[in-house]
Amino acid sequence: MVKVNPAEIIANSKFNKFHLSLLVWSFFIIAFDGYDLVVYGTVVPVLIEEWNLTSVEAGAMGSYGLFGMMFGAIFFGTLADRIGRKNVIAITLIFFSLFTFLCGFAETPTLFSTFRFLAGLGLGGIMPNVIALLTDYAPKSMKSIIVSIVLCGYSVGGILAPLLGIFLMPTFGWESIFWVAGLPLLALPLMYKRLPETASHLIRTGKREELFATLSKVNPGSTFNKTDEIVELQATVTKVPLVGLFKDNRALSTVMFWIAFFSCLLMIYGLNTWLPKLMIEAGYALNSSLGFLIALQGGAIIGTLIIGRLCDKYGSKKMLVPMYASGAIALTLLGFGGNMFVIYLLIAIAGAATIGSQNIVQAYVSQYYPAYIRSTALGTASGIGRIGGMLGPILGGFLLSIALPIHLNFIAFAIPGLIAAIALALVPEKHVSKESNEDHTKLEQHTKMS
Repeated sequence: MVKVNPAEIIANSKFNKFHLSLLVWSFFIIAFDGYDLVVYGTVVPVLIEEWNLTSVEAGAMGSYGLFGMMFGAIFFGTLADRIGRKNVIAITLIFFSLFTFLCGFAETPTLFSTFRFLAGLGLGGIMPNVIALLTDYAPKSMKSIIVSIVLCGYSVGGILAPLLGIFLMPTFGWESIFWVAGLPLLALPLMYKRLPETASHLIRTGKREELFATLSKVNPGSTFNKTDEIVELQATVTKVPLVGLFKDNRALSTVMFWIAFFSCLLMIYGLNTWLPKLMIEAGYALNSSLGFLIALQGGAIIGTLIIGRLCDKYGSKKMLVPMYASGAIALTLLGFGGNMFVIYLLIAIAGAATIGSQNIVQAYVSQYYPAYIRSTALGTASGIGRIGGMLGPILGGFLLSIALPIHLNFIAFAIPGLIAAIALALVPEKHVSKESNEDHTKLEQHTKMS
């Protein structure tokens, strides 16, 4: 009887069409997640005029979706460690795609806000599960870069929203860019067929044949028999996965990750909601202000890819701490203006250091915790982060309502960047999960030899 170690087979696999399929579908999902991130900021100047909203009311409306995300991230992240990531991904996709689509038919702020909240439940749950599934199946030498590539979809979707706003809104109205969000529903049947379930869940539920079929795709050179013994990584699994986040000296790390997520998402959602409006207040036209959103997301794509690759080589913490700090500096300088080239450059740096860093810290968290609580770790951190995300649009609306100088608005969004940098600096590397630590040690040895 042969012993089969799924974790070892996956870790030692080479990137192939199985990984490519998982990457493409994950990218597709995250792109629409990012689309939703920016779509409200794209239409908010129009909604303020059409529905006669104050800045505070518009900021509150932007927070309803984030309120739903907080609950969705925590609930669905924990649920996935019980019923499987694949099933939860399908459920959450239906939630966010359907209700974002319905936002385009809302005729009142109340109905619009209700749909945003319901869409937020799905949006909050889908990100942690997609990242956890990617981490589960990525080859050990490519974990961060694969997650980084997929999380670029976040910014691709973020670029698509203002682009469609520029081209569609003048002809079809603001409603049209919400209708686009219904496209993932059409792809759901094929996506569900193609996505794998995580190996640890297949082992727990006794689905040996499905596990062996999936491992054969992960490593086409492997063959399996029904009598093979499956070796599962032993872990102190608890009936309440949340408790595992505080076991084995992980309490400090967990709290620091929560603070970093909270601070960074406050910056991200505040900027994506209010950057166009802030730039209009600074004297730019609506289309130019939407162009700044595109620059923000473009910087995030470049930053995510570069930082992701460097994290695989040097370690996530060493790269992320200075990136958060540089984002705070860029935002502070942005408030003092300059020529158009300088403005675009600072916005791109801010995008790389806020959205890009937030993308990578999710990969870091997914590797920091062991597989049996991975979705829970990401879900709870994202859920706590969404509280900061909710405060971002509210804070921006409040600051605009009291008519502060523009540079003080940007400084207010820069301060959380410094807090995130400090929090992440306090995360002890020595408590990283055993399997991730071993993988990184082997990779460092390989890099030194080569």
